[in-house]
Formats: sequence, structure tokens, C-alpha cells
Amino acid sequence: MRATIAWSLVALLGAATGGCGPNGITARRIEHALAPTFANLIQTQESLLGLTGLDVAALRASATCHRIGPGNDNRGAGDWLCTIEWFPPGRRAPWLDKYELSVTTDGCYTATADGEEGHLGGPRITLRSGPTIANLLYAFDGCFDPT
Repeated sequence: MRATIAWSLVALLGAATGGCGPNGITARRIEHALAPTFANLIQTQESLLGLTGLDVAALRASATCHRIGPGNDNRGAGDWLCTIEWFPPGRRAPWLDKYELSVTTDGCYTATADGEEGHLGGPRITLRSGPTIANLLYAFDGCFDPT
């Protein structure tokens, strides 16, 4: 009888927390969080560079992500690789940029640009006027609701 009650409690607890663990972290949720964060950062960086009028929606940013490493089932916290497709102003063909993500169990992530490819530059950019500033698109943090 006690074993039955114990297993019932384990099953009930598992059902109640099902969205809180690794099952709530999916490629779709990461993609839907990453793409708009990226697009908003482009707009912010353009503003820092003295450029205005960028329409975030016109960038048409979208992301495709997959989990890498052990337990590669496209669910759960850990290391992910994402490709962001976006359309810079005045271009008909999309640009693709890759990011490595480290996703935690609470749905927060750190995204770092793949330094070998892409159009984003390094961790710092030099303005035409001379000063060097942090490249907001090189590495950034974000969060999403994993429930």
C-alpha cells in the first residue's frame, strides 16, 4: 500500500512540474525568443551608430535551432546551435548568422556569435568617428518562458 501511495505521489509531482524542467525548453521556444531579441538588438545598435529609421519587422528575422551534445533530442537545457536568417535593409537575399547558445533550466540563455562566419563582426566595433564600442550583436543574453 505504501509503495502504491509513493508511486502515486511521484506521478502526481511529475505531472505538476512537467513544464518546468527540460521538457519546457524546446527548439521552438528558443527560436521564438532569439529572433526578435536579435532584431531588436540590430535596431538598438543602429541607433548607437547614429542611424535611424530601421524597421525591425522589415528585417524578417527568424531562427532555426538544434541542441548539440549528449542527449540530442532538441529539448532541455544545455548547448544549442542556432542560425538566424534576416534581411538587412536594401537586400533581397537573406543573411545567415550562427550563434552558439548556452540555455539554462530557467529558460535564460547566452548567445555568442560564431566568429568564423557571418556578418556581425567581432566583440567590439570601431565607429567611423574613432571610438570603439561593444558589439551588441556579438554576444547577448535573453530569457523565455519554459512553461
